[in-house]
Amino acid sequence: MSDYLIRTIRAEEWEQCREIRLAALQDPVARIAFLDTYEAAVAKPDSFWQERAEGASGSGTGVRQFVAEAPDGSWAGTITLLVERPSDEVRFGEPAKTDQTHIVGVYVRPEARGAGVIDALFRAGVEWSWTLREPAVERVRLYVHEDNARAAAFYRRFGFVASGDSVAMPGSDGARELEYEFLRTTG
Repeated sequence: MSDYLIRTIRAEEWEQCREIRLAALQDPVARIAFLDTYEAAVAKPDSFWQERAEGASGSGTGVRQFVAEAPDGSWAGTITLLVERPSDEVRFGEPAKTDQTHIVGVYVRPEARGAGVIDALFRAGVEWSWTLREPAVERVRLYVHEDNARAAAFYRRFGFVASGDSVAMPGSDGARELEYEFLRTTG
């Protein structure tokens, strides 16, 4: 893992953001891991990716995207966190019960899996969550498809616990997304 630098993206890296997102959407578990499809994402204009990178680069406080950068500059993995307040519009799942962050867009390239990349990305995301103020974030949440056992096993190993809440997977025939949470007192 020491070969990777964990950092937030920069706005001008929109092409790398697009590339890793398209790679993630071609992963064999993409259909149960992401709400987007490769076909829809690849059709989006450059302006979409530019705005997405700008918003996730730290210029605002509502979204932060972290990447694991290899020594050659390539990105081995990514994680994005959305800040959610109880008064905010719901992006996915249930309304926020408290001030929290919501992990989305988790992806590690197959060749980097098992090297600690995902652990480092999650540490960075959770640590960033705890730095937020006015009001302070007390909870980090994510949703995982009920059939995504590999991801659920990692989340539990990292310290997330099932909250008991779930939501229907959009566009599915009754499949559920299970909510997991990591409380400030957990870590």
